[in-house]
Amino acid sequence: MASPKKHVSTINPIGEAVEVRSADEVQWSDAADVVVVGWGGAGASAAIEACEQGAQVLVIDRFGGGGASVLSGGVVYAGGGTRYQKEAGFDDTPEAMVAYLKHESNGVVSDETLARFSQESVANLEWLEKQGATFASTMPSHKTSYPPDGVYLYYSGNEVVPAYGNSVLAKAPAPRGHRVVAKGQSGATFFAALKQSTLSHGARTLTQARVQRLVREQDSGRILGVEVMVLPEGDPRTERHKQLDDLVAKWRLYQAPRAQAGRREAAQIESEIGEKRFIRAHKGVVLSTGGYIFNSDLMEKHAPAYKPGWLTGAAGCDGSGLRLGQSVGGMGQDLHNISAWRFITPPSVWPKGLVVNSKGERFCNEQVYGAKLGYELMEKQGGKAWLIIDSKLRRQATWQCLFGGLWAFQSMPALALMYKVAVKGRSVADLASKLKLDAAVLQRQFDDANAAARGESDDPMGKSSDMRHEFKGGALFAIDISISQKMFPLAVLSLGGLQVNEDNGAVIDAQGRDIPGLYAAGRTAIGIASSRYVSGLSLADCVFSGRRAGKAAALSAAQPALVFATQRIGALESMSY
Repeated sequence: MASPKKHVSTINPIGEAVEVRSADEVQWSDAADVVVVGWGGAGASAAIEACEQGAQVLVIDRFGGGGASVLSGGVVYAGGGTRYQKEAGFDDTPEAMVAYLKHESNGVVSDETLARFSQESVANLEWLEKQGATFASTMPSHKTSYPPDGVYLYYSGNEVVPAYGNSVLAKAPAPRGHRVVAKGQSGATFFAALKQSTLSHGARTLTQARVQRLVREQDSGRILGVEVMVLPEGDPRTERHKQLDDLVAKWRLYQAPRAQAGRREAAQIESEIGEKRFIRAHKGVVLSTGGYIFNSDLMEKHAPAYKPGWLTGAAGCDGSGLRLGQSVGGMGQDLHNISAWRFITPPSVWPKGLVVNSKGERFCNEQVYGAKLGYELMEKQGGKAWLIIDSKLRRQATWQCLFGGLWAFQSMPALALMYKVAVKGRSVADLASKLKLDAAVLQRQFDDANAAARGESDDPMGKSSDMRHEFKGGALFAIDISISQKMFPLAVLSLGGLQVNEDNGAVIDAQGRDIPGLYAAGRTAIGIASSRYVSGLSLADCVFSGRRAGKAAALSAAQPALVFATQRIGALESMSY
């Protein structure tokens, strides 16, 4: 009788640090000045910057590189007066950018860091162009969650929402979403430029390699290097592991169980054939492995309400960088913070409808960015809400879906929701009865919205005048936008990470002290995007924090060089600590 299969986790098993008295106790198989763990947008930016500072760099990735960056829309949040903003006719300043971002960052980083991010925004966009990324100034005709091909500059956040404006610092809201020029989703093109630049700068890479422990010097607490499990070249299972990364990326959204099985298979391969090696980092280790959305234990502990959502990230987004940092005293922050993306535009007329909770009350300005609506939905309404439109809005939305040049992933769900899922009511009272809402409460929402649309009063939720709509009777359609609605998946992304020194990106301990030789960047670390997500803000922060960490690591004091010989894997496996 066959024995039952042992359960295999989908996540990278992280162990306590290897504690040694000095670096010469370890049989190192390789070394570099700076070792970067995770080769996505942040890791690539750290590696390139470290190389530009004269450091020898080795980049390690559990798969083939790219991470969540390659799966993203390739949007970089940039402002303060970029070339493309000027070409489109907008005057933006770093001060106006700071004023807006204070609404989104909510103090997650200091004012000084937010100002530095905004002041360096133009230079960081130009730096990306030097790496091979290209941008343009064409804009869409209406608000969208992601612009179509041929359109590369847009309002990617809440800039046009009245409550987020600052008329003193800016004459008009400026678009800051800079999408990389590409056909289709731009993330692959964004990372391809950084990947090529990483290699052309002379950084070496080690892929299909899982870092599972840090090596730390006991007395000083300095991080000396990493312990890594490397898949052997030429083994058929290594080739299968490479394929799984691509397959899981294809399955992750529409075939979630299959994608989870793929992650489990990848972890099984790593456990069975991984060969242990120790790699020395003479100056520093940079952790940039992404978030933790696919770590079910962390999700259950910190954000269980979000587990039914559409988990968004790459196969390596299992919190390994976070856990590596914590293994040596690093402090996690805001691990409960999950960004939930409830986009109701496009179609661009949907936000003219009313979003109500289970009591029939409006609770948010419908024109806000999808992550803001998702936050209000999940954190304050228990994940349950409806979007109500009328026949006129449905006709207009249908035309936009069929003839408005929308992406299929935008138009097809919208049509299905309007014609297959929506609950139809002959009147407000009839709709309230079908949704089990208080009819008087719901009627009040329509009365107040109609009065605002006629200019008789302000909109209770602060909706701008151009987004107000008067409901004049007739059929109403209520679309379930709850997290439980399978026809309208709610994408979720982890935002919390390791606390870092905002001056240099060093991971800090409970006393606020830098952990020597250890840095973090991107979604592994607390950064600009760690409070409220705005499209493009995460990639922009990857560049900002990645360059910061790479530079600091490269310029830190080098440890005494060691003379070492490459050891056979068998000898390394015989070591015990």
